[in-house]
Amino acid sequence: MDRLTSMNVFVKSADLGSFAATADALDMSPQMVAKHIAALEAQLGITLLNRTTRRQQLTDVGRAYYERCKRVLSEVEAADSLALDMQTHPKGILKVSAPITFGAFTMPAFVTRFLAQHPDMQIDLSLDDRYVDPLEEGIEVIIRLGDLVDSSLIARQLRPYRLIACASPDYLAKRGTPETLEELAHHDCLHYGSSPASQPCRWLFSRDGKTQEVHIAGRFHCNNWNALLHAAISGFGITLGPEIVLESEVKSGRLVQVLTQYQGPARPMHIVYPPTRRPTAKLRSFVDAMVAEFGH
Repeated sequence: MDRLTSMNVFVKSADLGSFAATADALDMSPQMVAKHIAALEAQLGITLLNRTTRRQQLTDVGRAYYERCKRVLSEVEAADSLALDMQTHPKGILKVSAPITFGAFTMPAFVTRFLAQHPDMQIDLSLDDRYVDPLEEGIEVIIRLGDLVDSSLIARQLRPYRLIACASPDYLAKRGTPETLEELAHHDCLHYGSSPASQPCRWLFSRDGKTQEVHIAGRFHCNNWNALLHAAISGFGITLGPEIVLESEVKSGRLVQVLTQYQGPARPMHIVYPPTRRPTAKLRSFVDAMVAEFGH
């Protein structure tokens, strides 16, 4: 028999004073009540209740066991209540991982708005471009770029991570606006990458379903796109960066998109999380908010 059920039957029986009353209260037969009490006594090797045909009375050890059982059952009830509450009300810490550039530029504003709407939640956001294993690293939600290989993870699609080319109005006034990919060879291009600056750099664009590769040159090479963004705004060259970040700079007038007749490289972007029997409210609310903000 289930130990917790037997403990609950025992406590109820002690409270009500008879097996018959306990049976009515718990919707079971008096015989089943007796079986639960007998099972507990057999497991413990003690007598919990002295019973006669007219009344029952707790033994000394039964009284001590009764008090402890009430505490245990109270803790179980509190745990069940907490679990149910977390399924219905977003609360607790949510561990999130995101790529560095996307996370640094787009996540802060989103996270602060989200937390303002969910005062009982905390977000632990880590930014990393490497592959993150959610099970090994205890991460609950991952924003992942590129094709998915994790067949076991649940994925929700976000807007593709598309790159566009931009430059400042001052730079374009001095150097002219490139109209074709070939003209990029005559411009200073801001190169993002971790490979040595001495290696040739290429940008990929597509038009009418055809992909074109263009070799670019420039005097500023960096593995942190934030630095290249500031260089572009300062008028130092043309940058190829994430549309989701640059669109606000274009709207503000600090940058101008160039080569709009071409499409820059694009990678799929998803929000993924390990499968769970019933996702918590904190997970559901965060994923739904991400899809609403960054989805198609």
